[in-house]
Formats: sequence, C-alpha cells, structure tokens
Amino acid sequence: MIAGLDPRDGGPTYSVPSLCAALGRVGWSAPILTVRSEGCSDGPGVSTYPQAAARVPVLGALRLAPGLGRATFSAARHASVVHSHGMWLMPNVHAGHAARRAGKPLVISPRGMVAEAALRFSARRKRLFWRLLQRGAYAHAAAWHATSAQEADEIRAFGIVAPITVIPNGVDLPEEMASHDSSRPRRRLLFLSRLHPKKGLPVLLVAWNALATERPEWDLVIAGDDEGGHRAQLEAQVAANAIPRVTFAGPIYGAAKDSMLRGADLFALPTLNENFGIAVAEALATGVPAVVTTGAPWAGLSTERCGWWIEQGAEPLLGALREATDLSPSERRAMGLRGRQWMARDFGWDAIGAQMAAVYEWLTRGATRPATVRLD
Repeated sequence: MIAGLDPRDGGPTYSVPSLCAALGRVGWSAPILTVRSEGCSDGPGVSTYPQAAARVPVLGALRLAPGLGRATFSAARHASVVHSHGMWLMPNVHAGHAARRAGKPLVISPRGMVAEAALRFSARRKRLFWRLLQRGAYAHAAAWHATSAQEADEIRAFGIVAPITVIPNGVDLPEEMASHDSSRPRRRLLFLSRLHPKKGLPVLLVAWNALATERPEWDLVIAGDDEGGHRAQLEAQVAANAIPRVTFAGPIYGAAKDSMLRGADLFALPTLNENFGIAVAEALATGVPAVVTTGAPWAGLSTERCGWWIEQGAEPLLGALREATDLSPSERRAMGLRGRQWMARDFGWDAIGAQMAAVYEWLTRGATRPATVRLD
C-alpha cells in the first residue's frame, strides 16, 4: 500500500515498485494498491483507485479513495503480510485497519515522515491526524522498516517500540556513466529532487552566490517538481541577490533525467532531513560525486571516497563545493567510479528484496529473526 505513485510524489514512487519487483524475483508476490492520478494508472502488479473530494480543501490532501479502502480490506484477507509505505494519508490508515481485521502482520515503512525535521512541516495537522486516525491504525504493527540506521533512530524517537528492520533502498545502475569530459567548456553542479523547504535550497543558493565568481565555468542547475510554491521563493532569492548562472529546469523524468545526470559534474543535496535520499544513489550510480549534508544518511560518501558528507549550513557547503570544483575532471571521474562501484556492491535490488523477504518469513513462518531486525 502506498498513497500515490505519481513521480511528483518523490523517491518512494521509484523505490516501492522496485522493491516489489525484487520481492517477486525471490518468490513473494507483492501487488501494489494505490490512488489513481495523472502520473499513475493501472499496470502490471499495480491496482489504482480514483480519489474522492480531490478538490475539496483539507479532504483533498488526505487522498481519500473509498474504492481503495474496500480493496485493501479484501486483499488483506488473502495476504500473508500487509506492508504500508508512508504516513499521514488515509490509504495508510486503511492498510493498518485492514491488517488488524484480517489478523495479518503489518509492516510500516514511514519513508522519512517521522523525522523531527519532517514533523515540523504541517505539525499541527500531523499531531491531530496521529491522535485521531493513524495511531490506532498503526498501534499493532509487527515491525517498522527504516532505510537507514539514522531513520531507525528517528522511529524510536517518535515513540515506536516495535521491532525495526533496517534495509536500504536500492538503485539501478544505468548503462552509461557521466562523461566528465575535460574538453567541455562548461561544468554543471546539479540539484535534482523535489523543490521543498526541507531540501536546503536557500542555503545552496547562498553558497553558490559566494562560489560563482570564483568558478565562472560552472553553472548551477536546479531540477525537480515544485512543491507548495517553493520555486517562486527560490527565484525571488535569485533575483533579489542577482545570483548568477542559476537555471530552474523544472520536473524531469525518464530519459531526460538520465541525460541530466550524465551531463552533471557534481551533485548537491544540502537537505535538512532524508530517510534515504534516492537522488544521491542515482547520482552515484551514474558516476557523479555528491555533496550531501548530514541530514541524509550518507556517511559512506567519505569512507568510500566518492563525495563529501558535511554539516548543515552555508559555510560547510561552500567549503565542500569549493574543494570539489577545484578538482580536475579526471579526479571527479575517479570519485564517480568509486561511487558507482559502491552502489553496485551494496545497493543491488535483488539482495534488498531477499532481505525484506527474510523479514516477511520471520513474521509469518517463524523463521529465524534476520540480522537486519533491531529490537533495541
């Protein structure tokens, strides 16, 4: 169960179907139930249901879909496990109640939505939703799923005492890598994610403004879906401070997204908080070194020597960008290759599917508790 699979909904719209496909390859049928949208309709393994009251204030934001609710209760009776991805939306509530009514284990992947930074956005609405609807639906969960140790700590801090399995998202390796062609006259610093206040873009613009005069051959490209009018705020910041060489590319998907990554020389995600940060994995898989703040669980950027894992703030970001852009294209290419090798070694979907299947088998068949499961 996931409330939406429209690409505009962010990273889980890639990682959840990829996880389900990987589960299928190890013998677990994992059909997806979700809300229909312009960017998501029925397909292999995916059943969608129309949203009601989509244009009604407040109600529209909850993804109400009565047909989806009924289908969830029906599907749970025949399932071995109910796995709910996300929080704060009615489909997640339906999944919790359906699992309880059917007597089936409930696994919850909050997808970063209980982190302190995430809870500050629409805090009053989330507190009310938890108290009235979601706490009861999720109270009997057999296990929670975190995509990093950092997210597992955030789940505990939220007050959850159930077992937590720590299994990362995976990433597909593209056939073509970033070229880092030394003959190109221009260099590209790329941000590729949702344009949301938690992503740290105002700080990126401050750091870029300080760097741009030192690096006249570099351009900053900001690509991704606008959320809540944040792009207009960023464009106003660019205009008010006369920040040079900033391009807002808008939302990009598929082949255009792959091409954008291949044309990048450096990737930046100065986020306040991520449970995983699939865009980082995609950049590394393409061979692009990354600069990421400690709001995302990417300490391996330093240990694998494929990027920079830095404290939040304009000064640490400026320092890392200055160091990264001072490298030669061949040095950045070598860093990118190490990042791609890391993704291939530790973030392959088949291994991740097998890890999740082991959790399901522990919950349903009395198998040995997997090493990925934390009880503390």
